[in-house]
Amino acid sequence: MRIDLPGGAYTLREPATWPVTGTPAAGRVVYAAAHVVADPLGDNTPGSPAAVDWDATLRFRRHLWSHGLRVADAMDTAQRNMGLDWAATKELIRRSAAEAATLGDPATLVACGAGTDHAPDAANLHTITAAYAEQIETVQATGAGVIVMASRQLARVASGPQDYHQVYGKLFGLTERPVILHWLGEMFDPQLAGYWGSRDVAAATESFLELIHAHAAMVDGVKVSLLDEEHEVGLRAALPAGVKLYTGDDFNYPSLIKSGSHALLGIFDAIAPAAAAALQALDAAEAAADDEARARLMAAYDDILAPTVPLSRKIFETPTYNYKTGIVFLAWLNGHQDAFSMVNGAQSARSLVHLSEVFRLADQAGLLADQELAVRRMTALLAVNGL
Repeated sequence: MRIDLPGGAYTLREPATWPVTGTPAAGRVVYAAAHVVADPLGDNTPGSPAAVDWDATLRFRRHLWSHGLRVADAMDTAQRNMGLDWAATKELIRRSAAEAATLGDPATLVACGAGTDHAPDAANLHTITAAYAEQIETVQATGAGVIVMASRQLARVASGPQDYHQVYGKLFGLTERPVILHWLGEMFDPQLAGYWGSRDVAAATESFLELIHAHAAMVDGVKVSLLDEEHEVGLRAALPAGVKLYTGDDFNYPSLIKSGSHALLGIFDAIAPAAAAALQALDAAEAAADDEARARLMAAYDDILAPTVPLSRKIFETPTYNYKTGIVFLAWLNGHQDAFSMVNGAQSARSLVHLSEVFRLADQAGLLADQELAVRRMTALLAVNGL
């Protein structure tokens, strides 16, 4: 099968078939940060309240669960701080947790982001803490796990590490179960520069670790999105026993997961079938009784994930925060939603050339579930743009 893309004709590879077992990985805790599906008939122009297609949004979460992945919801992949307002976020948290409850324990199947984005003008530590508390209460009331997101408001107001420790210390007193802390780098959100009290990563890491060690019993893990493999490995080694490192490194996830990180990744929204198959191979390798079998299964893990890395690096290329466009684009190509539309009009955040390369790399990774559908939709998109 061929398609004319910008730059020339492209011949698609033989289609890939991925198993759907619903079996979670045994050796790693793995979350896919899930996107929301916009209502194509809603007013999702920039600045408008988010109009969400709830049926398609929940159907996509069932797709992720069917591959044995947990869902990290109401996170930056769901366009927090980029169009998903608090009213829609609350509804997303409620619906996602309720859907999870039909399958099992929502605290195991889904964790949701709690932040301060509904209080954009919060100007002191007291109001920021109160804003966090409201969102934590909202998540906990549904039975979902809590991910404490990085706060733009705290980054703006805090004068140093002590302010972060004061706010987070109070939040730990409000949480019913251990939470995941989120360190989101400025490449994902420039307004989070200097988080944990310093623009120097080493100093910020020292502050971060001090907080975690002081409250280790209430920290399930830390989700780190700095796109720095060496830093993550060092941080992972410095965590208290029992506190997980959830990689958020969408550039280096295969080697980081192999070496011991758990995962909470936006790219797993797009590559769930391959990710699940790779994790099953990794489980089998780590349980293998002999070196030959272990090496063969580790090679299978590498072979599955290797072609997903160029795809992920393309989707997350600078400006990194526009990665959501590529994630939703692939969901549309794969038939998980009927329209390539996003809240806040974010489908326009990447160029046609960029999206064409995402199409090609997704095919190379075996991640176009129905190649005929994907070609029809890609051809239609090209035609709309005069090609």
